[in-house]
Amino acid sequence: MIPLLGPDPGSFPPESWALNEPNGLLAAGGDLSVERLLAAYCRGIFPWFSRGDPILWWSPDPRTLFVPERFHVSRSLAKWRRQERYRVTADTAFAAVVDGCAAPRGDDPETWIVPEMREAFVALHEAGHARSVEVWDDTRLVGGLFGTQIGRAAFGESMFSHAPNASKFALAAILVDRIWGSIDFLDTQFSTAHLLRLGAEEVPRDEFRRRLDAATAGTGICDKTS
Repeated sequence: MIPLLGPDPGSFPPESWALNEPNGLLAAGGDLSVERLLAAYCRGIFPWFSRGDPILWWSPDPRTLFVPERFHVSRSLAKWRRQERYRVTADTAFAAVVDGCAAPRGDDPETWIVPEMREAFVALHEAGHARSVEVWDDTRLVGGLFGTQIGRAAFGESMFSHAPNASKFALAAILVDRIWGSIDFLDTQFSTAHLLRLGAEEVPRDEFRRRLDAATAGTGICDKTS
């Protein structure tokens, strides 16, 4: 059994209560208000659920992070970047990037970016805490990434690509060009072979929490989060 959240936005159980299987499932219920999302991200907790399910909250162990200095820029990506094949912007088309990430992929019509999740992240963006990177081919949006940022901690939620290397351009804009400013890490939540090839690393949840606390210290957002 996992706890059901009450009305208090900060009423999350200790991360150590998260299940081992499925990895990181911590709690259910609550809402997707800006206040609750910020309380969650200050502790490295994030929402993830499917259409028709209750809101589920996660804190997996280990955690997968990109550290800017260790991001791997392949020869082909470096060549494309030198040629300036795409134009990259930040925070100019947030909702369009979310919609690009939510669009069906291949034969799978399902997405975790259900309408209420889209609405929540748009509200978080309007409050100044969710961000996007847009990758353009002339005037066409061909890729992008969106996520949350608190201080020097960045959390990548999803990315999409409709052209070669477009999503990698978005990653490089954050990790190499610092288009979101100086960050200590970009959290990708779970690990994939693709992310590990690009230089992501897995760290224990306790170590991730220490890094998170250091990256968000002094922001005034996480000061009351335990």
